[in-house]
Amino acid sequence: VTLHLNPISSVHIHQKPLVFLLNSPLPLVWKLKTERLAPGIRRVFFVSLGSVVRFEKGNFSLSAETEEKFFPEKNEQLLQWAQKEYGAVTSFTELKISRNIYIKVGE
Repeated sequence: VTLHLNPISSVHIHQKPLVFLLNSPLPLVWKLKTERLAPGIRRVFFVSLGSVVRFEKGNFSLSAETEEKFFPEKNEQLLQWAQKEYGAVTSFTELKISRNIYIKVGE
């Protein structure tokens, strides 16, 4: 699955830390494609067991962290866990089948 990350239109370059929980019932390779995300900013990708994140060449992979995590099975439990762990969830998306996911990041 390719995860496309771009800032919202009112933000020229996104310069804030991000945390993503990438959960799947089956192990996946998450391919990351980004535009206009500042380098050197901490970005964390938690993936379900057996999954990996692949970064584009020249991407911000040096400042990104990837960690395998055991996530709650149901979406409601996952959302509660994320809120408890991080205090807030700004976006939650569930897709049954997809090759591409487009996410706008920003304020």
